[in-house]
Amino acid sequence: MGKKGKKEKKVKGAEKTAAKMEKKVSKRSKREEEDLEALIAEFQTLDAKKTQVVETTCPPPSPRLNASFSPHPEKDELILFGGELFNGKKTYLYNDLFFYNIKKNSWMKSEIPNPPPPRCSHQAVVVPQGGGQLWVFGGEFASPNGEQFYHYKDLWVLHLATHTWENIKAPGGPSGRSGHRMVLSKRQLLVFGGFHESTRDFIYYNDVYSFSLDTFSWSRLTPSGSAPSPRSACQMTSTPDSTGVIIYGGYSKVRVKKDVEKGTIHSDMFLLKRDGKEGQEKWSWSRVNPSGNKPPRRSGFSLAVGPAGRAVLFGGVCDEEEEETLEGDFYNDLYLYDTVKNRWFPGQLRGSKTEKKKRRRGKKGGADGEEVEEEEEGEGAAPQGPTEVIKEIVAEDGTVMTIKEVIPAAQDEEEEEEEEEEEEENASMPLVEPCPRSSAMATVRQGKLYLYGGMFEVGDRQFTLNDFYCLDLHKMDQWETLVEMDPKSESEGEEEEEEEGEEGEAKGPKGGEEEEESEEESDDEDEEEEHPAVQDGENVTDYQLRTEQHWIGLARANMGPDAKDKKVAKVALAMAKVFYEDQ
Repeated sequence: MGKKGKKEKKVKGAEKTAAKMEKKVSKRSKREEEDLEALIAEFQTLDAKKTQVVETTCPPPSPRLNASFSPHPEKDELILFGGELFNGKKTYLYNDLFFYNIKKNSWMKSEIPNPPPPRCSHQAVVVPQGGGQLWVFGGEFASPNGEQFYHYKDLWVLHLATHTWENIKAPGGPSGRSGHRMVLSKRQLLVFGGFHESTRDFIYYNDVYSFSLDTFSWSRLTPSGSAPSPRSACQMTSTPDSTGVIIYGGYSKVRVKKDVEKGTIHSDMFLLKRDGKEGQEKWSWSRVNPSGNKPPRRSGFSLAVGPAGRAVLFGGVCDEEEEETLEGDFYNDLYLYDTVKNRWFPGQLRGSKTEKKKRRRGKKGGADGEEVEEEEEGEGAAPQGPTEVIKEIVAEDGTVMTIKEVIPAAQDEEEEEEEEEEEEENASMPLVEPCPRSSAMATVRQGKLYLYGGMFEVGDRQFTLNDFYCLDLHKMDQWETLVEMDPKSESEGEEEEEEEGEEGEAKGPKGGEEEEESEEESDDEDEEEEHPAVQDGENVTDYQLRTEQHWIGLARANMGPDAKDKKVAKVALAMAKVFYEDQ
């Protein structure tokens, strides 16, 4: 009894501390949020003037991250809502709504009266009832300078059949937050975690709330057992039988001393399980120790639910903190978690048909898409696997972006003859993967994973993306590029948005493309004249050696004085190579 009593006191003490901290944060951030409420009200006033639904075919959405991306419950469509863009000077928040038609490979912008105000890092869940609904909860709004934040605690539903937004006013819900997670479990929306931040303080949550789709009411759950530590941006997946949800990973930070914060990337896993009859449910937390190849520690990964209830994890970033500097390693790998077998496995792409044939010969004991390869016996060396090639793209200011390409393995003579024609047709189509990134939008429809946008960094420069990819999770053969990455999109957006008014700040970059393109072309010509020319008969290595100092100077100017010499030299070589190949 003594031990149990101490444990209960410890839990109650932690709850009191959290409540005090939340009150402290709430008090300090109240004034900030009041300032931003006026700005949000202006956006809502502009939206209120719209009285009709306007749908227009449009190009893909502008570059963004932390939007919601959901499969339509009844149509072959995807729904993208909100998100944010930081262009190096200002932060822009969106509340635009897009529908992507999978069969037609086309985008449509839908302007519906009285939508939720602009936001990012919210959560959206689709349900099939009433002709299809999209439920949206929480998220954040930021001032243009990115120093003040407003955290929403509102709940909205988009009625897909009638194209109408409805603000659901139900008391007793979660406090304002962003970075939380929300999933559908039976007839309930479950919300877990998230964070609230003001200029000086922040707090992370590990509470759980349930919203009933039958009674339209909130209730706070009080599960037994040891809960996950407070966190945001975790993976939350319903179990296939809807008896619970899996929580994996996430991020949180603590203040170790005044003006010094320490971040933690979590890699633990928990099960929140439901027991008992409907209306008399009891919830409990338990720690889960999955087997298999677990993903390396990371935050900012994208998540979706694939076939058979498998959780799909893509990309992310692992930040390395060194005194006053922060550098991140970005990922573009894929991992899947089997909720039934409690096992992680990497999402290895099978590549071309030739590679598939070789893998089938060596397949033994594999199950559920996992491959166990054996070396082929016989004369000659073992078959060589796919070769990874790094492709560099240089932006207008010389910043280098890296894209990985996978060149299929070499074929034997028999297979070369059989597929010679096919190879000739596809010779100019290497297998391209999305570049490493974090905070991209991911969703699954009909067994296919769709990935949109996100961001990555080079030095102290942030690039926000609007490229679009698709991967068949049944075949696991190769990524299909639906919208290519545009290295100019971020710099163009910066120039365009500076000319925007207050309305433009909410709605994102528009117009001015033709003038900028002509200006950029003339700038390109001027820059090219300044670079050392390629001499007759000079190969790329000789050119790099001869012009090394010139490119190092450009790379250093772009990356700043604090960048490490090794990274500067690497970028300089890539810049020289790209220039050489363009000549």
